[in-house]
Formats: sequence, structure tokens, C-alpha cells
Amino acid sequence: MPAILVEHISKQFSGVKALDDISFSIDNGELFGFIGPDGAGKTTLFRILTTLLLPDSGTAMVNGLDVVNDYLRIRQDIGYMPGRFSLYSDLSVEENLNFYATVFGTTIAENYELIRDIYIQIEPFKKRMAGKLSGGMKQKLALSCALIHKPSVLILDEPTTGVDAVSRLEFWEMLKRLKNSGITIAVATPYMDEASLCDRVALIQNGKLMAVSTPIEVTKTYPWKLFSVKADDIFGLLNDLRNFPGVHTVFAFGQAAHVSFKDRQTGEEKLVEYLQMKGHTGISVHSADANIEDCFMELMIKT
Repeated sequence: MPAILVEHISKQFSGVKALDDISFSIDNGELFGFIGPDGAGKTTLFRILTTLLLPDSGTAMVNGLDVVNDYLRIRQDIGYMPGRFSLYSDLSVEENLNFYATVFGTTIAENYELIRDIYIQIEPFKKRMAGKLSGGMKQKLALSCALIHKPSVLILDEPTTGVDAVSRLEFWEMLKRLKNSGITIAVATPYMDEASLCDRVALIQNGKLMAVSTPIEVTKTYPWKLFSVKADDIFGLLNDLRNFPGVHTVFAFGQAAHVSFKDRQTGEEKLVEYLQMKGHTGISVHSADANIEDCFMELMIKT
């Protein structure tokens, strides 16, 4: 029995489908990522899995328990970290953690080993009000509160949104350690680069799963020849690339453009010549391997 099993779940609000016939499973001890932009359906799905919303149709099981009929038991088995900071801002770090431990009938001391690596970073500030913490510190406190009752399944809704790059990296290192301890983790994120840190990922958009596989297998499905292109005038570059003969897609990737061609005979030399003819300077063109974001954009075009 998988840790999480979802079969044909659908949910709509005011006639708009937030989830459209979603099916997947998450194995015990797996770190599973849901990758998609805001409004893709990630939060709605997680609220169903955490028994906060009822699905319109379909079934969802957590540790073999039905999210509708066995919601009280599921709430004892899971840890949930919502997208927005939802702890008590007018309580201190220590008071928040003690409160959540009491709710679940345990103590900080009883499960301290589980949260030690996380909590030790904020313990020097344990008397500080939670509302006065930095984004990264709030994140660590929220994760500590979600873990204090030793859940078997941890569900995290965009836990790294709005925090700095260093805190994001630290957070994923913490998730790896938790996974190695045997906890099943489902995490939602809008950051495509975090997909490679998961055992498997589900790419979700408009309430539909576009792909479910390992990050490597997802990138292997990309069918086109791909170039990474740079020039001094990035905005003009994007417009000119879209007019290049045989181009399939052009998307901005930071200071570069990713350009795909259906014709695999298209070479770097022709592309450089074309851009020079258009008056571009500082031109750099080289073949690129598709990443998760390239695959996501391609799947969006297909659907």
C-alpha cells in the first residue's frame, strides 16, 4: 500500500475546475514534488490530502485511510505546513512549539531528536515572538511544529516561497535528512530548479497532471533540438529568434533564451549568422540539454 493514493480526484469552485481527474501514488519514504505555477491546483490537492477540503469526486487515501471517512485518524498521522505562515505571531518560538506538541499529546523533549537539526538553528531565538522572525526562521519553526508529533507523512505547500536562496538550500537539505529517516514527503513548489531534488515529480497545470516520473525521465522526453542563446539586447534577441525559420519555441531563461527547433539539422553557425545580420552583439550560441522548465513549457503547448 503506497503512503498516498489518489484516484480520479476532481474539485471545482464556482464552476472553475481546480482539479480535473487527478490520479497518482506516492511510495512510502519517497520525496515527491508537485511542480507548477500559482493557480495550478497544488494547494487544493494538498487541502484534500490533509482533510481540509472534500473532493467533488474520486478517492484519496493516506496510509490506507480515506480522507473523507477517516479524517480524524489521518490528522494524527500527518504533518502539514501550509503555504502561508499560520503559526501564532504573538507567541514566542518556544510557546508555539509547546502548543503544537500539547495538541498532539506529546512534548518537545519526547520528539526532540526528530527536530533537533532544524530547531537548533532557531533555539537561540526561542523567546522571540514568531511574528518577528525572518522568513527563513519562520520556515524552520513551521517545519518543527509540523514534525513535533512524529508524523509518518509530511505535506508541505510551497515551503520555500519568499525566502532567500541560502534558506531554500538549507530547507531542502533538511528534507533529505527527514526522507532518510523514513518520512514520506509531498512538497509543492513553483520553482522548477527544485524538481531535481525530488525522487519523482508531478508537473501540474490548470488542475491536470501533465507528467509523473523521475526528474531525469521527464527531461528525456523532450523531443526537440535546443540551444541556449545570449546577446547584449535580450529583448530584441527574443523577438528576432521568434522570426528565425524553423523555430519551434523561444523562451527567456534569465539572461539567455532557450530556442528549440523541430529540424535537427539547424546548426549554431546559421543561428549566429542570422543574429549578426540582425545587428546583435555579444552573441553566444551553444547546444543545451532540456531541463524541467523546458519540458514543462513543452507540455503546456501540447495541452
